[in-house]
Amino acid sequence: MTIAVIGLGIIGGSFCKAIKKHTDHYVIGVNRTISVAEQALKDGSIDEIGTAEDLNRADLVILCMYPQACVDYIAENGKYIRSDAILTDSAGIKSAICPQLKELSKRFGFTFVGSHPMAGKEKNGYEVSEAELFEGASFIITPCGADHESVRKLADFATDIGFGTITLSNPTEHDRMIAFTSQLPHVLACAYVLSPSCPNHRGFSAGSYRDVSRVANINSKLWSELFLENREQLLIELEELNRNLTALYEAVKSEDKERLAELLERGHQVKEALGE
Repeated sequence: MTIAVIGLGIIGGSFCKAIKKHTDHYVIGVNRTISVAEQALKDGSIDEIGTAEDLNRADLVILCMYPQACVDYIAENGKYIRSDAILTDSAGIKSAICPQLKELSKRFGFTFVGSHPMAGKEKNGYEVSEAELFEGASFIITPCGADHESVRKLADFATDIGFGTITLSNPTEHDRMIAFTSQLPHVLACAYVLSPSCPNHRGFSAGSYRDVSRVANINSKLWSELFLENREQLLIELEELNRNLTALYEAVKSEDKERLAELLERGHQVKEALGE
């Protein structure tokens, strides 16, 4: 295939590198900052630097930008995408943008299949992208009414470049689960490091500090958009977290050892039952 990757940050750059590592597909890289695209070309991560007009040569177009930026880009440039091409996104929220991208696919005549690669790092940008980022990771597909063959093609592509699991979902379920598995941990990590004790952690910290604080190294602009676009689902998870923290707080405050042990044991049993 000829594949156009729009946005060469950590996700877009990793898509390019994984494609070149595992397949013979031809990759067109499109990026707002030309110096980044030039570096990708120099690295061999892409075969050429493209523009929106080059989308008419692509069999698969992968959007790797902020959620609403994906919609805006296709609204402006969807006219260049062939009717037999597949468009997918890589955004961490779906309900806010999939209906818009689906509507644009109807207007311009191509096929839209939503997707979300469950992989990343604490840092962002092309310079930290890598061909191995997706190795063994989950690739979530939200078909959004796309035909079975297009969904199969996208799933096969994901498997070819290293993803270990293909998960089919819909925008509502996706956003509900992502609020728990991805967004809530980022909120928790940021709240944790806002403690005045955090700057003095060196010499007193080990694995527990690293595990809880790791994802606080956050792209604030991107994650603010993700949180607010998924506001209802995230609020549900935050309310549950607040209830559990309050219960632990009250047990410690009242020196209720039996209640505290009960709460801690419940957490232990949940984790143990999952076998993770």
